[in-house]
Amino acid sequence: MASNYLAKGLKRSALTVALGLSFVGGVQAQTNTAGAVTGRAASGDTITVANPATGFTRTITVGADGNYRFSQLPTGQYTITRNNGSPRNVTVNVGTNANVDFVAAGGDATELGTVTVVGTGAVNPIDISSVESTTILTAEQIKKIPVAQNTTAVALLAPGTVRGDAAFGNLASFGGSSVAENQYYLNGFNITNSFRSLNFAAVPFEAIAEQQIKTGGYGAEFGRSLGGVINQISKRGTNEFHAGGNVYYIPEDLTEETKNTFYSNPLTPDSFGQLRSDNSKDNGWQYTANVWASGALIKDKLFAYGLVSYNKQEADAWGSVLATGNTTTETKSPKWLVKLDWNITDNHILEFTGFSDKQKQYVDSYLNDVGKLNRTQFLGTTLNEQGGENYVLKYTGYLTDSFTLSVLAGHGEFSRATELIAPDGRHITYDGNINAPAQPGCPVIIDSRPGYRVTSTGAYKSTCNVSGGQLNRKDSGDTRDQFRLDAEWQLGDHLLRFGYDRDDYESIAGVAIEGGYQWTFLTSNGPDGAPNTGDEFDIARKQYFSQGSTVKVKQHAYYIEDSWNITDNFIAYLGGRWDTFENINGQGATYVKINNQFGPRLGFSWDVFGDSTFKVFGNAGRYALPLTPSVAVRGASASLFSREDFTFTGVNPTTGEPTGTTSRGNFRYLNGEDGHPKEARAIASKNLDPMYQDEYILGFQKQLTDHFSMGVRGIFRDLKAAIDDNCDYTAILDAHPGAAFELPNPGFPYCRMFNPGEDAVFETDLNNDGHWVTDTIPGARLSPKAKRTYSALEVFFDGNWDKLFLQGSYTYAKSKGNTEGGVKSDIGQADTNVTQDFDYIELTRDTYGYLPNDRRHSLKLFGSYQMTDEWAVGANLLVQSGRPLNCLGVFDTNPGPVYAPHPYGSSFMRCGTTTAGGANDATVVARPRGTAGRLPWTNQIDLNVAYTPNWAEGLTLKMDIFNVLNSQKVTSVIETAEVAATGNPSSTYLLPASFQAPRQVRFMVQYDF
Repeated sequence: MASNYLAKGLKRSALTVALGLSFVGGVQAQTNTAGAVTGRAASGDTITVANPATGFTRTITVGADGNYRFSQLPTGQYTITRNNGSPRNVTVNVGTNANVDFVAAGGDATELGTVTVVGTGAVNPIDISSVESTTILTAEQIKKIPVAQNTTAVALLAPGTVRGDAAFGNLASFGGSSVAENQYYLNGFNITNSFRSLNFAAVPFEAIAEQQIKTGGYGAEFGRSLGGVINQISKRGTNEFHAGGNVYYIPEDLTEETKNTFYSNPLTPDSFGQLRSDNSKDNGWQYTANVWASGALIKDKLFAYGLVSYNKQEADAWGSVLATGNTTTETKSPKWLVKLDWNITDNHILEFTGFSDKQKQYVDSYLNDVGKLNRTQFLGTTLNEQGGENYVLKYTGYLTDSFTLSVLAGHGEFSRATELIAPDGRHITYDGNINAPAQPGCPVIIDSRPGYRVTSTGAYKSTCNVSGGQLNRKDSGDTRDQFRLDAEWQLGDHLLRFGYDRDDYESIAGVAIEGGYQWTFLTSNGPDGAPNTGDEFDIARKQYFSQGSTVKVKQHAYYIEDSWNITDNFIAYLGGRWDTFENINGQGATYVKINNQFGPRLGFSWDVFGDSTFKVFGNAGRYALPLTPSVAVRGASASLFSREDFTFTGVNPTTGEPTGTTSRGNFRYLNGEDGHPKEARAIASKNLDPMYQDEYILGFQKQLTDHFSMGVRGIFRDLKAAIDDNCDYTAILDAHPGAAFELPNPGFPYCRMFNPGEDAVFETDLNNDGHWVTDTIPGARLSPKAKRTYSALEVFFDGNWDKLFLQGSYTYAKSKGNTEGGVKSDIGQADTNVTQDFDYIELTRDTYGYLPNDRRHSLKLFGSYQMTDEWAVGANLLVQSGRPLNCLGVFDTNPGPVYAPHPYGSSFMRCGTTTAGGANDATVVARPRGTAGRLPWTNQIDLNVAYTPNWAEGLTLKMDIFNVLNSQKVTSVIETAEVAATGNPSSTYLLPASFQAPRQVRFMVQYDF
């Protein structure tokens, strides 16, 4: 009976490994590029692991404690043998620990040769060495389900992730964090675009073998993230030659129209319900073609994988019926990836990864008649460049049976350049010289006069300005040099990992107004100060704005962690990480440096029954985030911002510029930005802490049957410190009553970096005479403490049968606080770390409440069913509650009869004006964050069908239908409810800003040989 029970128990354990649990697992003590095989055997046994596809083999001798471990194994299918006995099969996935026991717990040397661990395509076994929250999806799984071929779409399958605001592009929010707080890796190399942390290298997705999504509890080797970590592993070559190609095609004719938008603010009856944007002519299509090949250059020694990918897409956007322009956009993305693997010996491996994700986007701009969906004059083309080349080299050495060392070095580049091409072929660029920002071309023209003035004179506009906005400098881009060293050492019951991680990032950045400057037409209400009384007159405001510099972030970290087998069934995890962040401005001076920020990590994992079928786990950790380089481009370097008002007698019909101008004598530099460098020592509080948060997770995982697993996890995240800027310089002046003061002054910046709510230590050269003073400003004088909490309960499951796999999760979550984090979805502000949240204390009133990434309910379900040898179907369901809404209005600084709005306009959590009279109207009330309602629930069903005919081996035909029911619920709206100039209700309040993507059909043809 004992032996039968033991065989049955270990058979169940083996199935656990094979079937896995897709939504949790991962091994805490693993690198971000490999996996491991561990288990028990008799002391002195020899255990051999081999990869038949590559000829890799490694043998170790089991120690006195009876445990063995093969660490940092490249992902793939392996066989494992004991004393040259019968082989067993095992799948190694990234970050996972596959367990194969040859003896029972406690050292019973009964041979278990009938137990075979077989990889079935499911991943993430219930691994008792893990305290992480992670999801792994393989290329095979991704191909079976209807999901877009991009990193974010796959990440959104994991529990605890929600789609970020449309204003920031296609990005995910993890665990209530902002979309700017994630990190992205490929083969161990950080591919996050850290300039604003709102982008990452677009690796050709067909080349991805596995994608690991870490949503919490990750170990000390990972840092610089408060959200999540997306870790991708590329495909690689084997001894067997493989090649193939495919084409994905999304036709225009099978893509539904996007819904039209209508004015939605009931407080503006003249416009409520009227058409704002007619999207009936908007259209687009795209295709992606991939060709690949892999094999051995030298059998069992040197392997190569290569892929070339080309994506092209076109889109017509006709815009608002009130717009005077529309665009056609063409995007071309030629990409490639090369992966080389050299098994120098069985104990030494060298890997090389190179890839390019360059992209060019051509935006053709046209004029149209107001209210008509037509095209008149061609204005020119905006050329946006993105992406670059990346090269990574990694060495792994199995130096002894118990000690493994890996070293990685890589270099990456990313372009952010913009260029304009006029109709006559002239190229318009900005070279980064902030004091001479003029380029050939026409200035930007903005007509901000009230409607009755525009109606009487006609709108002033340019017919030769191409972009209508700003240009990135022509050499804008980023470079990254990364080095890391990771070591793993098995010492009895202790698995020690330690390492060093360096990541130096340089950004060339800057913007200037197209044509060099901007004209804004405004209306003065005349001597009586009242509108539309007959004494108004128009003025023209000339504005220069330019910035440009080369800024840097230097960051390094040390970490150490110990996974301690206190008993055979209980593991304690202890880790620590020490991060140093140094931010350098355009003059090469350090303006922020934070040394050795300590991040402890603690956790436990209890294998309740000792057979890997039921695990209870928990962890606690502290995670820190550095300042992005973008902060320094304007806030800590030289910039130019000036305005001057003019009267005028006429308007140039081509350029839109005023003619017959006379200055009103009010030239001024704004915010002290006169083109001179800022003093680095004055930019940030001397006691600045990094942005950091604490995280706590407690959960369990249970194998319910041989084919079905589930788990429950509770999560709490608490933001302990944020970094943002404050622009209320009167706090300094209050400390020095009577002191002479005048801007611009390089030693007296208009805005400074601080930890909201904490006392700030600022250095200032008050009189620009070299005499520096130090002031400690109480936190309450500047702002309340930054707060953000996230609490969630996640239920997740994984079923895998012969022909069916099914995975899913339900998450109940709350995200609450007074700051979203790095960015601000309320108004689509992408200035990471320098949002307007804490610029003035008035902006912080009534801001505590449910945050933009609060999605109370999320249900996710996806899977695939193999109907016959030739036919398979897949499905993907998402049901999610809507985000909270705000009502943003003006703040009248003068409660008397004269309206005096705060210069930040409609940015305050107060609104409700229902009649003319502006913000003085008694109906203006506080509207705390998140109390203006919620967006509707969204639901989306995606389906696919795949045909792999027996009569054509290697051929696959597939059709995906996304959003089958064509549900187009609103996913974001305009939340500014009042017009800054008057305080009256804004007609665009609650106007939809984005919808669910309409129904779309994608076809795929693939051939493998």
